[in-house]
Amino acid sequence: MDLFEYAASKEKESASPLASRMRPRTLEEVVGQEHILGKGRMLERAIRADRLSSVIFYGPPGTGKTTLARVIANTTSCVFRQINATASGKKDMEEVVHQAKETLGMYAKRTILFIDEIHRFNKAQQDYLLPFVEDGTVVLIGATTENPYFEVNSALLSRSVIFELKRLEREDIAVLIRRAAADRERGMGAFDAVIDEDAVSFLSDVSGGDARSALNALELGVLTTPRSEDGKIHITLEVAAECIQKRVNRYDRDGDQHYDTISAFIKSMRGSDPDAAVFYLARMLEAGEDIRFIARRIIICASEDVGMANPQALVVAVSAAQAVERIGLPESQLILAHAAVCVAVSPKSNSCTEAIFAARRAVQENTFTIPPYLQDAHYKGSASLGRGIGYEYAHDYPKHFSKQRYLPEELKDAHFYEPSDNGFEKEVRQYLNWIHEE
Repeated sequence: MDLFEYAASKEKESASPLASRMRPRTLEEVVGQEHILGKGRMLERAIRADRLSSVIFYGPPGTGKTTLARVIANTTSCVFRQINATASGKKDMEEVVHQAKETLGMYAKRTILFIDEIHRFNKAQQDYLLPFVEDGTVVLIGATTENPYFEVNSALLSRSVIFELKRLEREDIAVLIRRAAADRERGMGAFDAVIDEDAVSFLSDVSGGDARSALNALELGVLTTPRSEDGKIHITLEVAAECIQKRVNRYDRDGDQHYDTISAFIKSMRGSDPDAAVFYLARMLEAGEDIRFIARRIIICASEDVGMANPQALVVAVSAAQAVERIGLPESQLILAHAAVCVAVSPKSNSCTEAIFAARRAVQENTFTIPPYLQDAHYKGSASLGRGIGYEYAHDYPKHFSKQRYLPEELKDAHFYEPSDNGFEKEVRQYLNWIHEE
């Protein structure tokens, strides 16, 4: 690199965002992620010993996936190459693999290939890497915000160790904010900026564990706030609030947050917690989730988890689904909340769910014949075959009940539906007990 190239690189570095300039360069500078980087942890040991195998870093934005890759690049003796799956393709990987083979053969040095947003690669692109990861031509570091078990090929996963990065704690974000505000080389220290502790606390809280979001707000505050009479830039709580505006709602309609939130929503209704159900409903609505999808999940929960304990819950859920189709937002939020609360506060029973599963197992495991008196008798010649003969019409008997059996002879003692003692199903149990006694 000549003098002009060096000057250009330094100018580019100084023009990059604060979050990029403040990326940790060594393990000692990394904040948080103690569960994988704490003293003696496997990843920490592997990085220090320069014995890293292929890994996938998985976690929300701003938690340090790219930072960890950069730390590894600064500490390893391997050749480090980086590509981004949103802007690269198979040709770029072929070039890296070709150079990796030459480096390994000529200098006995391994190549670490860091692929950011690896979930953006399609199956064929991911498959291309398999033989080279397996034979050690490249050591793969993949970074993804999506659950790798959904988005990364299972064959590639089996050759990698997955490390999940958690959202940073408020205390971790606070450390990074103070460090960035004071650092005169890479941070905002040269601006003589002073950030109040309540502003640090606020940014740490509303950034939602995303270090990048907090540092972007700090940088915006420093660059747009006029100096006070003492010649310093004061970042107050009011300035911090203006710079970040509102808490970021982390929700990807095609990713983890979609599945995690709908799972929490359903489990809250099943667990009879209307407050939690409405909270997760609100989160989905804020994120722009499809209201028809939400309505369908409420219908399923009404049948699967409420069932006969409150038969009206299914009626409410189906009516809500029809209503949101006709009404749309914003009014549909009221209808969905009505249905979700109805399901949440209803007594619960999964007896119908268990009944159909048990009955299907019986069908799969047994051979049987439908009793002749239950078979169809609405065609000419059915009587000569014995179809329908001997059937007892229930309404001709006292209390509209006949003692005739309806299950096949092979399953005459089977019981699939076992009502609970919850809600309306308690009355159902009493009625069925009377029938069994008869």
